[in-house]
Amino acid sequence: MAKVEKQVIKRVIKTVMPYKISALFSLALTVLSVGLTLYIPVLAGWAIDSIKGFENVDFNSLYKYLFMISICAVLSGLLQWIISVINNNIAYKTVRSLRNQAFAHLNKLPLSYIDSHPYGDILSRITADAEQFTDGLILGFSQFFNGIVTILITLVFMVMINPLISLVVVALTPISLFIAKFIASRTHGFFKAQSDIRGEQTAYINEKIQNAKTVKAFSYETKSVKDFENINDKLRKVSVKAIFFSSLTNPSTRFVNNLIYAAVGLAGALAVISNPEYLSVGGFVSFLAYANQYTKPFNEISGVLTELQNALVCAGRIFELLDTEPVSSDEDLKELKNANGNVEINNVSFSYDKTKKLLQNLNLQVKSGQKIAIVGPTGCGKTTLINLLMRFYDVDSGSIKVEDFDIRDITRKSLRESYGMVLQETWLKDGTVRDNIAYGNENATDEEIIAAAKSAHAHKFIKRLPNGYDTHISNSSGKLSVGERQLLCIARAMLSNPSMLILDEATSSIDTHTEQKVQSAFRRLMQNKTSFVVAHRLSTILDADLILVMKDGNIIEQGTHKELLEKGGFYTNLYNSQFAV
Repeated sequence: MAKVEKQVIKRVIKTVMPYKISALFSLALTVLSVGLTLYIPVLAGWAIDSIKGFENVDFNSLYKYLFMISICAVLSGLLQWIISVINNNIAYKTVRSLRNQAFAHLNKLPLSYIDSHPYGDILSRITADAEQFTDGLILGFSQFFNGIVTILITLVFMVMINPLISLVVVALTPISLFIAKFIASRTHGFFKAQSDIRGEQTAYINEKIQNAKTVKAFSYETKSVKDFENINDKLRKVSVKAIFFSSLTNPSTRFVNNLIYAAVGLAGALAVISNPEYLSVGGFVSFLAYANQYTKPFNEISGVLTELQNALVCAGRIFELLDTEPVSSDEDLKELKNANGNVEINNVSFSYDKTKKLLQNLNLQVKSGQKIAIVGPTGCGKTTLINLLMRFYDVDSGSIKVEDFDIRDITRKSLRESYGMVLQETWLKDGTVRDNIAYGNENATDEEIIAAAKSAHAHKFIKRLPNGYDTHISNSSGKLSVGERQLLCIARAMLSNPSMLILDEATSSIDTHTEQKVQSAFRRLMQNKTSFVVAHRLSTILDADLILVMKDGNIIEQGTHKELLEKGGFYTNLYNSQFAV
């Protein structure tokens, strides 16, 4: 077994340890249930031996054995039901625990992980892989243990009936085990590929559903179907290989087991004929039943091995997510309190791909209450600067300070609570309109929520909704236009009443008339607060205290609107390109 697979198994055992008492109780009941089930052939053999002939039947013994068979069957069935309940309970608790761990860990991961992995693949790990892990491993292991116990107890009963014939069974058993192990060891790679492609498929479906309008707008339906068919075909090919090779196990072991059964039947029949006292007819019937019962678990175990292989792969994908290094802890860091909005950027360099330069030696000093506008062509680093200010990413070199504190020395929570942020890409949670606005301040009163909505000029369209502020919406809801969604995000920022503001094209989806009103509200909100405004429409930042003009990751110009126009440089060209008649 590969080293990685052994590590996964150790993690699996650790995952199930909280439920060890229930698991041990289940295993104990399994032994008892199997013992009762396997005692029935002995009783049946004794019942047969109580019949010496048509006129010589020991009815007292016969009825006693039949009654005992009934009791054993009922008790065994009841125990099987209890075992099923316990195992399902362990499985559901395990998958719940895994998903809780995975989701909690996901919130601790750096944005670089989220940005570098398809959302659908992450979703697949937390949902589908967790489900297959518990079904294949927890429930599969119970079947595996049941099979092992059945083999051992059956072997004991067979030795008690006839040790010599039992040797025939034991001698042929390793052939079946070798075949099962040989095939199972070669299917792991196929199941790994199957799980990876399944994650790719989920990611593709998720992407197309989220961007259905774009797909239709560009008449991409046929191409997207073709791409999906290609992914589906890859999944089909690798799944067929995995299933084909794993399916060889059962018929191969079944063939060997049938040989064992035939050998037992022949040896037992000869023993009965040659010496009835050495092996009675009842004993022979019992032995045949045990020989058949002995071989069945090998077939079941071979099938379970396939499930276990798949489950280990799924477990490995979940543990890979859980083992991803989270962001550094904030436990020993200071809290940023009563920030005034003094921000200092000292010689900052940063790039997402360390082989490609982006921001280089960036310097900026912002005083409390200043409105800083950031402009420049696409890809120049405007949004990257915002990511660094919020510490979504850490700088490669240099430092960013707020109130003379390096932001790496203060907690992320207190830093981000000091900012109110409205992005070009809106996000709404699954809940009511009231819940979405209150996301900026969970303790806000209804009056404060309505006041924030009015300030953002969202109150009128909210009142037109079917249930007003209690209307249920979601991020994918079609009830609101893009502009209305953005107004709700603006209301959310206004409600939080932060020390500093970040507006990344915050009014890009709003009509000109509403934009003028919102800009007026923003001006009131930004009074005495430091604000960073990323803008493409230069008309929105003409009153900025300082305009930073960025290009290729550097600030190439800075000053007020008037000062930059007088320079006649890059900013002047940007401005004229928008306002030239």
